Amino acid sequence: MLRTFIRVLLPGLLAACLLYGQEKGGAPAKPDSPQVKSDIEKAKKIAGAEWADEAHFLCEAPHPASPNDPLLEPTKIFDNVYLVGREGAEVYAVTTTDGIILFDAGSPADVEPVVIPGLQKLGLDPAKIKIVIVSHGHADHFGGASYLQEHYGAHIYIGAADWDLLEHPPAGRGEKQKKGPGPPLPKHDMVIAEGQPITLGGVTVTPVAIPGHTAGSMGFFFPVKDHGKTHMAAIFGGAVLITRAATDAELETYRHSIAHFKEDAKRMKADVELKDSPLSDGQEAKLDKLKAREKGQPNPFVVGQANYDKFLDVMTACLDAQVDRRKE
Repeated sequence: MLRTFIRVLLPGLLAACLLYGQEKGGAPAKPDSPQVKSDIEKAKKIAGAEWADEAHFLCEAPHPASPNDPLLEPTKIFDNVYLVGREGAEVYAVTTTDGIILFDAGSPADVEPVVIPGLQKLGLDPAKIKIVIVSHGHADHFGGASYLQEHYGAHIYIGAADWDLLEHPPAGRGEKQKKGPGPPLPKHDMVIAEGQPITLGGVTVTPVAIPGHTAGSMGFFFPVKDHGKTHMAAIFGGAVLITRAATDAELETYRHSIAHFKEDAKRMKADVELKDSPLSDGQEAKLDKLKAREKGQPNPFVVGQANYDKFLDVMTACLDAQVDRRKE
């Protein structure tokens, strides 16, 4: 079923989503209809206090990530997980007995001045980066991969459809790139595929195909430890900002991806929410709580399985609001 959605519906959606990070988002120009308001209220009810920021962002005021988003203080968020980068495009480092796994690589402009020094500040040796797992094929997520591949011999993992996106960009994107050099591309390397785990040093990453933001967008599950206790982290790679070019049928593909990922989240018992573009998930408050955390207090990134389900349900409810807004 998922392959059918990808084959039939994604070509147009890919073009619609390709310029995420370049298009302007924001609140609608005219008042919302009663139906849209109902969708938003539904999303806010699901969200509660935990996901209030997410509901507001996705339903009412979406906007793209920016290369000028604030830098994050390099932070250790779990025993084996570290965070560097910018608010709009983060890089997670997962330590293992055989080296480091990175989720995303940052932009080409950030890899040397931000990502590498951030890792070093946390006591991590960039030379130990063995695997870079790219959530989707946009430059603020794959842009630093070429550098990491060349300097440290890291293997670069990208979904098949997004390898194709990088290496054979659509004409519209190509025209934009003619105005200046595009981001450096890594040499074609490893392909992420649903059902094929990625393992390093006893840590196994389980990938799930979630087409929508791009054709090759991927979500991931992997174990993390908090004071020795194991939890299951989930990353939903990419987030769609609705564009006028996307059809309702194409948006249904994204809806299917959310539902598909939710099924796997339940199966994997995901209780930790991480995000490759966490503009919408209230991460700033979590980092503040983590910084002030005292012995015995819970890790704010451990949200619980029920709350993780709600995180995905808010995405669906706000998708309803965006689709109904398009009908006005």
